[in-house]
Amino acid sequence: MKKPGICAALAVAILGAAGVHVAQAQVVKVDGSSTVFPVTEAVAEDFQKARKGTIKVTVGISGTGGGFKKFCRGESDVQNASRPILKPEMEDCKKAGVEYIELPVAFDALTVVAHPKNTFLNSISVEDLKKMWEPAAQGKITRWNQVNPAWPNAQIKLFGAGPDSGTFDYFTEAIMGKAKSSRGDFTASEDDNVLVQGVSRDVNAIGYFGFAYYVENKDKLKAVAISDKGGKPPVGPSLEAVLSGSYQPLSRPIFIYVNAKSMAKPEVKEFVEYYLKNGEKLSKEVNYVPLPAKSYTHGMNRLAKMQTGTVFAGHADVGVRVDDLFSRPLTTQAK
Repeated sequence: MKKPGICAALAVAILGAAGVHVAQAQVVKVDGSSTVFPVTEAVAEDFQKARKGTIKVTVGISGTGGGFKKFCRGESDVQNASRPILKPEMEDCKKAGVEYIELPVAFDALTVVAHPKNTFLNSISVEDLKKMWEPAAQGKITRWNQVNPAWPNAQIKLFGAGPDSGTFDYFTEAIMGKAKSSRGDFTASEDDNVLVQGVSRDVNAIGYFGFAYYVENKDKLKAVAISDKGGKPPVGPSLEAVLSGSYQPLSRPIFIYVNAKSMAKPEVKEFVEYYLKNGEKLSKEVNYVPLPAKSYTHGMNRLAKMQTGTVFAGHADVGVRVDDLFSRPLTTQAK
């Protein structure tokens, strides 16, 4: 299994063959989501080995939002995104003349985690998560028993995705009902490894990030099952729960976006095609839920036909199904 990035640097350059000089290699620039990073890292490693160092892939982890800022300025060829492109980003890309091809690559189970020695928190409701994370909780909801009287009178230590992260956008949309609606008094980072370390060091901590980072660190973290609205039993994050649709509302698709102009570069075209041809196998290797084989075929067709735009019209929808990813019409207009 390829590990989901133990490096916490803002940019990671993966060389496909030892001793290859940078000047000799063509370069594909990727940036964006740390959640999508494990999949892209795995693809980049295999791709560079297959090309024997003639092509170099650099993979940054500046967060989905931070990555889109660079992408819409034409500074990267491929954008990792843990949620769809949003209306302001669509407008930025349009102003800069950047057209993009939206390619879903896998599904993720956004995972709520606690310290393994936490004895009282095995599951949590969406309502309690909202009570804990909503803007009104800032400076007021600071102890566990304020969320649930059955929980201890101990200080809550909150760790969550930073504001430039697509995980932050999706979590707040799913839990609070509005993207970016969150208290601000918590330890935030676009680098999921920072959040892993924070939760693993404090018995009163709770945090959230992509499923692959939990799996890679399950010896020092505990996944918390989620009970959605309607009184259904709590469901823990797993590949099976995502496929069955029972892990709601924190199951989500993840994407890469390709700058349409970059597709004129042979190295970018080769890398993206390799990504789609091998995405099913490699996403599973790093503990994401691969799309059905037909979805990668749809992606290859979209790429071959240079079909630009998004099927989400500028919104990070919650509860998206696999069929939604290619059945909706593409648009370059935000709604």
